[in-house]
Amino acid sequence: MDSSLSEKPNQINSCSDIYIIDYISVCIIRCSERKKRELLKNTGTEMEKAFNRQKVLLAHLQPASPCPSISTSICAAGDSAAYHRTAAFGDDIVIVAAYRTAICKAKRGGFKDTHPDDLLGFVLKAVVEKTNVDPREVGDIIVGTVLAPGSERAIECRMAAFYAGFPDTVPLRTVNRQCSSGLQAVADVAASIKAGYYEIGIAAGLECMTVNSIKGVPKVNPRVEIFQQARDCLLPMGLTSENVAQRYGLTRQDQDQAAVESHRKAAAARASGKFKDEIIPVTTKIVDPETGIQKVVTISEDDGIRPNSNLADLSRLKPAFKKDGTTTAGNSSQVSDGAGAVLLMKRSLAAQKGLPVLGVFRSFAAVGVDPAVMGVGPAVAIPAAVQAAGLELNDIDLFEINEAFASQYVYCIKKLELDPEKVNVNGGALALGHPLGATGARCVGTLLHEMKRRGKDSRFGVISMCIGSGMGAAAVFERGDGVDALCNARKVESNDLLSKDAR
Repeated sequence: MDSSLSEKPNQINSCSDIYIIDYISVCIIRCSERKKRELLKNTGTEMEKAFNRQKVLLAHLQPASPCPSISTSICAAGDSAAYHRTAAFGDDIVIVAAYRTAICKAKRGGFKDTHPDDLLGFVLKAVVEKTNVDPREVGDIIVGTVLAPGSERAIECRMAAFYAGFPDTVPLRTVNRQCSSGLQAVADVAASIKAGYYEIGIAAGLECMTVNSIKGVPKVNPRVEIFQQARDCLLPMGLTSENVAQRYGLTRQDQDQAAVESHRKAAAARASGKFKDEIIPVTTKIVDPETGIQKVVTISEDDGIRPNSNLADLSRLKPAFKKDGTTTAGNSSQVSDGAGAVLLMKRSLAAQKGLPVLGVFRSFAAVGVDPAVMGVGPAVAIPAAVQAAGLELNDIDLFEINEAFASQYVYCIKKLELDPEKVNVNGGALALGHPLGATGARCVGTLLHEMKRRGKDSRFGVISMCIGSGMGAAAVFERGDGVDALCNARKVESNDLLSKDAR
């Protein structure tokens, strides 16, 4: 036996080492087979089971795939050498479809008379119908939702699955991590597929703020009086926005300007038809509050966008949460109704089914921050998720950062020194609205469809949001179509291709 193997039994240095291990494994298995034939004469089925187990254990000594030859696809991350790619991408968790309803103003918008389960039913049906995936193949449906009582909303979501044509054999559950619930659902499904629990899963998000409004905790434990941060968990979100603005020196004009830009970009995206790739038209009813007359309508556009938004008009709005504050109705996200759904599976299965890959799920991170300034969450979560993907911030081409309040949105961009031209290029929640549980799923569709349009100029994207009670969440996605053909490759200006850690 090669002495290097005996000296370093746990280290594989080259392809030749792998082939030696392969040869040894085969010899052991053959020897085991001879022993098995001899012993089976005396021991019967119990020994058969023992040798089968031995074969399984020996298989773990062998590499998962043959040693690949060096190719450009392995080095496709360019200057970010820490981002490791292998020649086999079959285990990638990919998104093959991401759709949403339009987002409508709560209590007065297009969905004010639409039941929450109907909203969810439309998007669940869309992701399987548009991909021709058999609903019976779906291993689980996970729905992010926030405001409705847990068991009540879980039952409504289960009902929605039946409306969408799923059989009773397909399970469903809800998840609530406040404003990141939709993104958490995506991460949960991705993790479950990666773990082998099932092959196909749907992550969804739903919020109907017409029916369920934001309320305080009805009965508070008196112990919060001796725990400052526990008490801060109860702060109205608007006051946490004021805290961010005051602590980090963000002016009223900073915030109003962010709102104007959000509406401007969203209006341009709507006018150019960009949202048509992600929005499922919903045929529903609207009831006239005065006459009670019902009218059948088809809702296919977000109704909260104000194309003529301007600084002069916004500056006239009074502070909404604090007498001398800077947070107003105009620079806060709208309360909204909406739903979204994302279909995930392994790349190998998508290829087998002939489905195009919209995006690849690369990493997820949830972090905790001071509840008094909960809006800073993305500034902590984004670096964590990017690092988990083996990347650096300058590798990210597009960001979708939820605009819960202009204060926290502006702070996060400044803190991370992001290029504003890369962030929320089609507007955000200040213009579109923020249906809490659905926002994460909405962002996945918005980001991945935009990355698809940009092609090779957009390889990596990040979605992030702050979370009530002091948290942040973020996920990294890679553009899906053409990855294997190296369509995402970009010119590397420097010839120094060493890992950044090695320089």
